[in-house]
Amino acid sequence: MSEFAHLLEGYRRFRTEGYPRQRERFDHLVEQGQSPKTMIIACSDSRVDPAQIFDVDPGQIFVVRNVAAMVPPFETTPGLHGVSAALEFAVQVLDVNHVVVMGHGMCGGCKAALTQELHGTAPGEGGFIANWIAMLDDVREPVAAQYGIEGRDAERAMEHAAVKVSLANLRTFPCVRQKERNGTLNLHGSFFAISEGVLHILDEETGEFQPAV
Repeated sequence: MSEFAHLLEGYRRFRTEGYPRQRERFDHLVEQGQSPKTMIIACSDSRVDPAQIFDVDPGQIFVVRNVAAMVPPFETTPGLHGVSAALEFAVQVLDVNHVVVMGHGMCGGCKAALTQELHGTAPGEGGFIANWIAMLDDVREPVAAQYGIEGRDAERAMEHAAVKVSLANLRTFPCVRQKERNGTLNLHGSFFAISEGVLHILDEETGEFQPAV
């Protein structure tokens, strides 16, 4: 059976079991529209599904996923700004109260940023990824100086640093700064350790990640 056929099998289970079980909630979401209070910016990695990790129902979280869970800085240059558009929609239209950046262990994007293995490659051959993770160039040097560019300690330090970069970039958006300042929006950094199944939360005062309780 092909992988796509497996997906269709899953869909059939959803239609016969999952959808009927949550039919009332779906009907409500159709009639009332979505009103999630939390946006989660996570990695595209297939092992890190925010809905599964936070055990939420449809309509509870607004999710954006990309390589390394990155948020680009606010800019108005021509181009297609997918993450910025999603952030704008969540903050300005949905009026979410929380934005969570969730990094994770064994992140391929962070590892590539650390090793620079895709540096100089052409778009379509790794260049799109290289340009995207270049947002981590400024934090790469201190991580590499302290830990080198190989091994789990180095990779974990880079993964943690990436969350902090995305949080800093979030605060370059005027709408985010304003709402955080007036207390209607809260930003959170988090990290999911795949090997342990444990979510860690960033304490921005200390810069340390601690297991969620």
